[in-house]
Amino acid sequence: MINFEEELKKFHPSLEVEDAEEAIYNQDMTDMADILVKMLKETSEEEEYEYEE
Repeated sequence: MINFEEELKKFHPSLEVEDAEEAIYNQDMTDMADILVKMLKETSEEEEYEYEE
């Protein structure tokens, strides 16, 4: 039978996975929240411009 505690003690993640993880986290990627914030900002700026006219 597999002893999971012993197997976990032996586990060492490969360097490739760690390197990939670091590269992914260090990228400044645009997500949906960024897009929504930008859209709301542009909309509010347009509304401010319309009120000034």
